[in-house]
Amino acid sequence: MPTATAHPQQLVLTRSDRVIVFGGLGAVVLAGLTRYVDLGSVTAFAVSALAIALLASLVGRSVEQLGDRFGAGATGVLQSALGNLPELFIGIFALRAGLVQVVQAAIIGSILANILLVLGLAFLVGGLRHGRLRFDSTRARTAVAMLILSVAAMVVPSLAHYVHAPAARHEQVLSSIVAIMLLVVFACSVPASIRREPADDDADDHEAEPPRWPLWLAVGLLTAASVSAALVSDWFVHSLTPAIEALDISPAFAGLVIVAIAGNAVENVVGIQLAARNQANYALSIIINSPLQIALVLAPVLVLVSTVIGGAGLTLVFAPMLVAAVALSVVTVAFIIIDGEAIWLEGAALLGLYGVIAASFWWG
Repeated sequence: MPTATAHPQQLVLTRSDRVIVFGGLGAVVLAGLTRYVDLGSVTAFAVSALAIALLASLVGRSVEQLGDRFGAGATGVLQSALGNLPELFIGIFALRAGLVQVVQAAIIGSILANILLVLGLAFLVGGLRHGRLRFDSTRARTAVAMLILSVAAMVVPSLAHYVHAPAARHEQVLSSIVAIMLLVVFACSVPASIRREPADDDADDHEAEPPRWPLWLAVGLLTAASVSAALVSDWFVHSLTPAIEALDISPAFAGLVIVAIAGNAVENVVGIQLAARNQANYALSIIINSPLQIALVLAPVLVLVSTVIGGAGLTLVFAPMLVAAVALSVVTVAFIIIDGEAIWLEGAALLGLYGVIAASFWWG
């Protein structure tokens, strides 16, 4: 009588899982303490930023565990819907506090943190370990094309403003129209994402395995992380302005670098780990998918939500330096990955560009 190999459903948390879960819990408790006990604005800001980063990572990890049950396409859709919750909450609370400049810088900063910082680290680490990283050039071109088109649409209101076009007198309406169109494009991409076949050169290396977390744990942690992210985002924004003043940094730098990394880049460290294992296709897909979500979902939702929550209204009219930074970065990344391969030096160049852009915003 043949025996079937079974994978019993059991609670298995890796060391990194435990760090994320228990570290996030501890950071949330500390963030709550610093919110209601005066331990200094910088301490409150740092602890809240750490809590946001760990919660973002926990949301991503929980979504991944849920997605393992439904396939790669469904994972992408879930990630699109839930992966940016911490940044969404930060954006909403910041807008209610009138911190429009911080929110705009954080939107652009989240895109830059992924395509320059995270992708640069992935190419650097993977290239040093394996030499030349190779990935599907067709998929790379498609991803880059979508990123260029979405970012181009996102900065059209800025262009209208700076050339004094008639549309510049209707910035909020134009921004809302662009936001709706970007969300429509995202909706059109969902069926294709769900139908996407796992025909990847890395597929054998990323062999499907039974989810390590029981369903109740994945859903429970996702719910707890989402609720905690809403609370901590409020505390984070409450400490943001005093910390900016205490550290003598500009709101633009805080949004472009600190808020962007805390809310977004940490959850994509898995892309660097995959590149280190020479799983370049999968790494590139994860890393590029995040800025696409920001341009197609997060920014449009914040524009539309800002019209109904009170506080400051958000438009897609960005400062000239932000527009130039994101345009130059997207074009640079397109040139690097469009041939389907990358080396460590190109990763180092992306990191260098990120450092230059971040430094240029230190003063505002």
